[in-house]
Amino acid sequence: MIQVAKDTYRFHLTQKQYDRIRRLGWLFFVGLVVCAIVSVMGGWLLWHTYTHTFTLYLKWQDALVALLWFIALITLGGSALVIRFLYALHEGYAKGMVTFAGKNSITVRDLSAENLKSIFWLMNSSFWCFVAVLIGLVPAILIGWTLQIPDPMLEFVCTMLAVLLSIAGLVVSIVAATFIVIAFVGATSLCQRLGSSHTYELNGQATIRIDNFVLAIIYPAMLESMVDLNLLAIEDQKQLLSLLHQRWVDAEQVWNPELGEEIAQALEAAEQGYVYI
Repeated sequence: MIQVAKDTYRFHLTQKQYDRIRRLGWLFFVGLVVCAIVSVMGGWLLWHTYTHTFTLYLKWQDALVALLWFIALITLGGSALVIRFLYALHEGYAKGMVTFAGKNSITVRDLSAENLKSIFWLMNSSFWCFVAVLIGLVPAILIGWTLQIPDPMLEFVCTMLAVLLSIAGLVVSIVAATFIVIAFVGATSLCQRLGSSHTYELNGQATIRIDNFVLAIIYPAMLESMVDLNLLAIEDQKQLLSLLHQRWVDAEQVWNPELGEEIAQALEAAEQGYVYI
């Protein structure tokens, strides 16, 4: 903890935690870049194995190339998000993770490794949505095979059936594609808030909770912030909780009537050096 002015206290995550999260971030980044390179190369090699004449049906090679290049796209996007988080992590390490400014304001940054999990799950959701798009287009791929059936009557019947299934599958593909667009919009929002600082006024509109050693702050018209107190040194944990309790009492306990009990439990855990997982 650093006291930068009267009633202004700044808390930094420990060097050990900073190094741990930074290593995880760089390992994740390298893995994503390697995955992107492999996907691009795989798609490029497959692209040169078949002809590209126009057809009224979808070639399975086109679907596979699209999947490989989409994987490259989301992994490159994920690597950009990881770099954004690593930059925010460095900023938070230098400028503080939690800052009490006077008695009525708190500034926090979420610098936990859970941010990396958020990036992964966003990529995972986008991937499976794209798989759903391709599944919806499978009947359009089947048309290319039904047109090769030797029996003309059987060819006509199977082709018409595949066309009807393609129309139904197109609905599935459109819905899944819509979720992909939503995921990309969410990625933009996630990029803006990864490790960014948020300042809250400690008044009757704020709701503050501590659960599993995670400090959660909710404020109307603002994003919720969650701060993992395990990233602080044990002495800093105790001082932060004491300052928070003092301000909660001064604010007449309006943030959360049960906060006092939650702070007491967290202080007991900090005294014992207990780390929540």
